[in-house]
Amino acid sequence: MIEALLISVLIVTSVAVFLALLMVIADATIANYGDVNINVNDGSKDLTVKGGQPLLKALNSEGIFIPSACGGRGSCGLCKVQVVKGGGQLLPTELPWLSEEERKDNVRLSCQFKVKEDIEIKIPEELFLVKEFKTRVAAIRDLTYDIKEVTLELIDPPEINAAAGQFIQFQVPEYELTDEEVYRAYSMSSAPSDNKHVELEIRLVPNGICTTYVHKFLKEGDLVTINGPYGDFYLRDTQREIIFVAGGSGMAPIKAILLDMEEKKISRKIRYFFGARSTRDLFLVDEMKRLENALPDFTFIPALSAPEEGEAWNGETGLITEVMDRMLEHVEETEAYLCGSPGMIDACIKVLEDKGVPEERIFYDKFA
Repeated sequence: MIEALLISVLIVTSVAVFLALLMVIADATIANYGDVNINVNDGSKDLTVKGGQPLLKALNSEGIFIPSACGGRGSCGLCKVQVVKGGGQLLPTELPWLSEEERKDNVRLSCQFKVKEDIEIKIPEELFLVKEFKTRVAAIRDLTYDIKEVTLELIDPPEINAAAGQFIQFQVPEYELTDEEVYRAYSMSSAPSDNKHVELEIRLVPNGICTTYVHKFLKEGDLVTINGPYGDFYLRDTQREIIFVAGGSGMAPIKAILLDMEEKKISRKIRYFFGARSTRDLFLVDEMKRLENALPDFTFIPALSAPEEGEAWNGETGLITEVMDRMLEHVEETEAYLCGSPGMIDACIKVLEDKGVPEERIFYDKFA
């Protein structure tokens, strides 16, 4: 009886999967939606694009760049666009990223939503200022065994106007891991004053399309296309004490903010908690020590969660959340800036809120 029921469930599931696959194939290869119209911001721009493609891709092809940390995989939730008219029903892949209020306002994930009919959309006006840049790789250096620092020299346009903490999108050309150009988001680690260069810290992710390309194929002198800047991860203009928290390549935007503070002689109390597994995962420690001397009230607090046996380590140990919990007291009037994996950030937010830091003073960039 149970065996027959399991077989029935398996058959029904298999048929459903097969039919869904057929629909995807038919939509990609058979359906012809022709040209469709995209009306942007009440007629500020009126675009005609090929129907059937994701809205994110359609807008990119017309020089309107929507931020997308995951490059259109539906795993970051950044590429939100309000669809005022047209668009059909929300897709299951969009639902986890949208609040109830956003659903009521017809907000969609532009990487998941395909343009199959004329639509009207609204996007933030500042996205019209985002530019595409042609760059050349000026330098590549190893920061750790799995993090490379990539310095790009801007060619056209020759300068970028960005705030410390913002990010760009890096275009990966076709190569063995992708049959089309894709974008991935990376925070800039360079000071905004050097507006002729963009410096990135890129950690190798197994089978990651962009990280594999950068670590195994990218060479000094290569041409790279980027677009940006994006993001609201920047230092707020207050006199509050600052708590920075990062792990791995989450160092990048915080380094940029610290360099900017040094140049502008901004004097605020700063504590920077940086989490790593072992000493081989630590980097730019000398630069942080230099900044401790350059900034009047800055303390760098690296912590190792799994120091290797025999390592000569006298600093903090444990998960970065455990270290924060031990060291933070009377921080109700602080503001916090976090950059790292979603799991790390969620855990850090909980510690900060438990310590009395209000949600509206916790700023973060989540990069999966």
